[in-house]
Amino acid sequence: MEQILPVLLGSDANVYGMARSFYMEYGVTSLAIGKGALAATANSKLVQMAVVEPNLEDDAVFVKTLQAFAAAHTGRTLVLVSCGDNYTGLMARNRAALEGLYKFACPTPELVEQLDTKEYFYQACEAHGLAYPKTFGCTNQNWKTVEIPFEFPCIIKASNSVAYWNCRFPHKKKVFVAYNREEYEAICAAIYSSSYQDNLVLQEYIPGDDNCMRVLNCYSGRDHKVHLMALGRPLLEEQTPEGIGNYAAIMSIKDEELMGRMKAFLEDVGWEGFSNFDMKYDSRDGQYKLFEMNPRQGRSSFFVTASGYNLAKWLVEDVVENKPQGLTIADTRHLWMIAPAGIIKKYLKDQELLAEVRKLMKEGKVTHQLFCKEDFTLKRAIWYAKNQLNNYRKYKRYFGNKSLRD
Repeated sequence: MEQILPVLLGSDANVYGMARSFYMEYGVTSLAIGKGALAATANSKLVQMAVVEPNLEDDAVFVKTLQAFAAAHTGRTLVLVSCGDNYTGLMARNRAALEGLYKFACPTPELVEQLDTKEYFYQACEAHGLAYPKTFGCTNQNWKTVEIPFEFPCIIKASNSVAYWNCRFPHKKKVFVAYNREEYEAICAAIYSSSYQDNLVLQEYIPGDDNCMRVLNCYSGRDHKVHLMALGRPLLEEQTPEGIGNYAAIMSIKDEELMGRMKAFLEDVGWEGFSNFDMKYDSRDGQYKLFEMNPRQGRSSFFVTASGYNLAKWLVEDVVENKPQGLTIADTRHLWMIAPAGIIKKYLKDQELLAEVRKLMKEGKVTHQLFCKEDFTLKRAIWYAKNQLNNYRKYKRYFGNKSLRD
């Protein structure tokens, strides 16, 4: 096989997971390009930040940066991987400028815009017969006067995740829950006091703990056929304001009926590359309600590699080796964590699930996202220990808090 060099866009835990996947499968160190440098990828032997460009989200800067990087790294096959919604959009819009320099899989800019914006994603769900929560919307003009067509509690989240990521305001959270009209108005006022002026999604609250969530990661080839599907059952979510909706622990599972419907959806829309779906099981009607689709592998997608289905392998076999690929549905049982085991044991209340967690731990079928023995350095070990201990403080402070307060 050609000598590959993975080029990862971003610097977060998703980047580290993809770098670890490439290292496990091909024994290579990845290089990362991002608009900033985060702790998850610092002091690592598996990935190095090659370029930090604060203006990377500007299309012209993005193209210039990646062209210069390619010119400086001739002689190896550059495999480009987006690890953030914004980077997928940049790749899609600038595909023509990158195709001669990098190997990658990427959807069209129209599909990214359509499916990465929540209102349009729900329209696509409606068209394809996929269930989603009762959903309404408001704008920066009408949020004070809209009548919400379902009862509180009400989920409030940004329609445009990229624009929301870049805004700032006191008590900002990735997702809010308003339990009455007064809380709803206070949250909307706070959001619209910031630079974020796009629409907000208002959604009915689906009852149930974090373990009612499901996360699906897929890889669709350049032939627009789905080649890999892996389903996980989150056990806990992270609890920090910026981490709400990210998963702290996932147990890999299988549901062929659900995966069959999602396969049909992806192939109907003509998707290419990685995709990630968040959904929740609604015990009231026995349906999975889709929340969102991310145009990339999920932040927690290393659970797929950890369970025996290396994400890097499917990408490289498609875009570099041009191997024919059928459909693989992951069916192993494995436990993935980014929080310490003590957090899982303390905050997971479902005793049957907890017993299964203990069983998987006893059998050694467990992987931690940020701990890799091949990537041991003293600085990284110190950071990892602090990161894990910090989870106890964060859960104690933020557990269950999705309101406009710290």
